[in-house]
Amino acid sequence: MSPSHPYMANSAEGSRQALLDAIGITDADELFAQIPADHRSDDNVRRVAGIRSEYELRRLIEGRLRGGISTDSHVSFLGGGYWKHHVPALCDEIASRPEISTSVWGTPSSDHGRNQAWFEFASQLGALVDLEFVGLPVYSWGCAAGHALRMAARMTGRRVVLIPDNIDRERRLVIDTYAGYRELGGSIEVREVPVDEATGTLSVDALERALGDDIAAVYVETPNSWGVIEHDIARIVEAAHAAGAEAIVGVDPISLGGLASPAAFGADIVVGSIQPLGIHLNAGGGVGGFIASRDEERYARQFPTLQVSIAPTIRGGERAFGMTLFGQSSYGARELGNDWTGNSVYLWAVRAAVYLALLGPAGMRELAETVASNARRTAELIGAVPGVSVRYGDRIFKEFVVDFSATGRSVGEINAALLEHGILGGHDLTGSHPRLDGCALYSVTEVISEADVRQLISALEEVVAR
Repeated sequence: MSPSHPYMANSAEGSRQALLDAIGITDADELFAQIPADHRSDDNVRRVAGIRSEYELRRLIEGRLRGGISTDSHVSFLGGGYWKHHVPALCDEIASRPEISTSVWGTPSSDHGRNQAWFEFASQLGALVDLEFVGLPVYSWGCAAGHALRMAARMTGRRVVLIPDNIDRERRLVIDTYAGYRELGGSIEVREVPVDEATGTLSVDALERALGDDIAAVYVETPNSWGVIEHDIARIVEAAHAAGAEAIVGVDPISLGGLASPAAFGADIVVGSIQPLGIHLNAGGGVGGFIASRDEERYARQFPTLQVSIAPTIRGGERAFGMTLFGQSSYGARELGNDWTGNSVYLWAVRAAVYLALLGPAGMRELAETVASNARRTAELIGAVPGVSVRYGDRIFKEFVVDFSATGRSVGEINAALLEHGILGGHDLTGSHPRLDGCALYSVTEVISEADVRQLISALEEVVAR
């Protein structure tokens, strides 16, 4: 009999015997007799020495428990808008507490700390992006970009927006949905601006030629969908402003631990994904997108999202939370609202608030530096594999384009071979852009270890040599 555990009441000898007596057996093993012996584990479970982090332990346990193929069961270099980052256990713990997870958003009596968590989310994210006005999350990065472009169109009274021609295809489809259809009225036109093939960044010269008095907004991302950090955000913002357009910039919030926010260069609206901030990868449903702007009424009046504010009450020293500008949302005005928004990702705001509070400014900086260092070193090693090259290696944050065209094998063939080695290769970019046939987008984050990279390089060397 193993010793009782002080926090597990039924492990005490008396409690255990009472349970056995209640069901009329003498040994708990009798409960498992119906399970075939070859389906049961023996007691000789190999111990793994040297587990130094929560993530390594979780990966070990899930590897033993899970079957099939997933980013948990395999070494994963997939990215392209959804990334494998570590999710601290405290994010799961707090988000699953009943006062949070079962809280009905629409009634004051349902607020058991939820409003404070939402307020902290907006405050912390605002500090990260260096902007003061942050709405509660929308479904995704693409939704946030679509909302921001509609905001700009309403503000300027113009109907055309400019975006890079290398934007992620899924995000482009979402933006097109938000732009609407000319036949239905009220639509905006989306025009593409070419990317400079030599640098992988937006061609500012082409942008300046495309600008005119019909342009409502210029949208650009950094790092962009090829993983390249835009090096001339200030010039892009200046060009947009010179034409009377709004400058909207999409970002990966993790990158802002090490890079200056686009707001420092004059960006009017900043959008992005909150999925890296403590949210697990999942199939289906939103993973959260954010919209942030300066605290100016002309921007605040165009937000379609909910905003949580704090203000003093009539009692001295007391403060209370409230929904700011509720009436302009679809909750307050239904079809007359600025745009339609939903409540399915508000729980993710709590997760992001916990994540940002855990890391703090120093932790976010360390995370950004770790991710960038891991990605750049991995890119160097991949680029040294015969027949393989990495594009734009001097501007990498966590994603980069790997060119396999010289190997004579398609990305699909290479990824299938890597799968046999327990590796999920990069996202196949073939067909997504004229310059990307034979290329894949690789993502490297803080959860990729040196051993993972060695496994990838060894597998690639074998695969391309076949």
